[in-house]
Amino acid sequence: MRRNMLLALTLNQRIMVTCVIIALLVPTTLHGQSASDKLAGPGSTRAQLASDSLSKHRWSDWKASLKNRTGLDFGFDFIGLGMVATESVGQNTAGTGVARLFAEWVLTGRGTENTGSLIGKVDYRHRLGKVPVKSFAGELGYAGVIGATYSDQRLRLTHLFWNQNFAQGRGAIYVGWLDVTDYVDAYALASPWQGFTNLQFQTGSGTIGGLPDSSLGLAAGYFFNNNVYISGGIVDANGNARNPLAGFKTYFGERETFKSLEVGWTTGPKARFFNSAHVTFWQQDARTEEGTSSGYGLSFHLSYVLGGHWLPFLRGGWADAGDAIYETAFSGGFGYSQDPSKGLLGLGLGWSRPNEDTYGTELEDQVTFEAFWMLELAKGIELTPNFQYIINPSLNSEAGSTVLFGLRGRAAF
Repeated sequence: MRRNMLLALTLNQRIMVTCVIIALLVPTTLHGQSASDKLAGPGSTRAQLASDSLSKHRWSDWKASLKNRTGLDFGFDFIGLGMVATESVGQNTAGTGVARLFAEWVLTGRGTENTGSLIGKVDYRHRLGKVPVKSFAGELGYAGVIGATYSDQRLRLTHLFWNQNFAQGRGAIYVGWLDVTDYVDAYALASPWQGFTNLQFQTGSGTIGGLPDSSLGLAAGYFFNNNVYISGGIVDANGNARNPLAGFKTYFGERETFKSLEVGWTTGPKARFFNSAHVTFWQQDARTEEGTSSGYGLSFHLSYVLGGHWLPFLRGGWADAGDAIYETAFSGGFGYSQDPSKGLLGLGLGWSRPNEDTYGTELEDQVTFEAFWMLELAKGIELTPNFQYIINPSLNSEAGSTVLFGLRGRAAF
């Protein structure tokens, strides 16, 4: 135990030296959403740019002037996540650093609701230590995913697409290389960069298969009125962020796709990811090269801001094969903040049943608890301690539970 604590301190010091983090600010992100953002969730490029613009830097006025003159808005950040576990079947520490460059360039319809924009994001993801965070669940014997975006892929294209708003901003269409987590089952705390790190509390609660990014395809969303919306998309199930041009061959040649359809209600377009209720249906074709079977499923989400400070949520899903991590999962929790510019507390509790089709055998159910607390150190520089308690990790018969301590940081420019 003492050795584990020393390893945690060493890893956390390394992360603190190399990076710091921003936490999810529920009201801040809410104000950052415009009525025309029909698809872009809180983890998207557009939402990230809006959130970062609230932190004033020496170059903020110059960036604002550039945006007003040319329609170009951009940002750069470095994010790091380090974790240590008390029980494991392999390594008990993991770490990943991610450098991101992201931008939106409004090229048509400036000054109107029907804008046309080119949106893109390029990442450089690298492990810090022996194991990247994305692979840490396997080291723990945990049937799940922790830090899905914290891999060791190195240089990659996360997305590059054209966003066209229409019908006076009531709808939007995406065409290009997409990240489906931007628009599938999105809610305010789902971003792995800003909110929870465990997939149990993110897209589909772990019951949506594939979740490809940098995938060639299209998506669309439309508000019938201020409360009811529909969105959906079809993308290449074999998206390759390291070689995005291969998408032309796999999308039009192999025709193995991921499809989604979401129907929801909200108190207003700007509150879609906060005061909302939605149901998401998905289907994924069998992937020949990956050896995964076809499948389908559905997930649901409920959340509502209470008293201006609390964001309770209830989520869940079910899957039939399709490379989903879980067959069934439910989770609930809340986010809380007195002052979004200074800090945020988030807690979640979830139950999951691993997907027998994915793991090849029937595994026991798991219970997962996660808590994080954002602390602002300076403008654009924030730090987030993270705690997770996993009961009955299904792939580790020797451990009845394991405890994870994490530290996440982000510096935004």
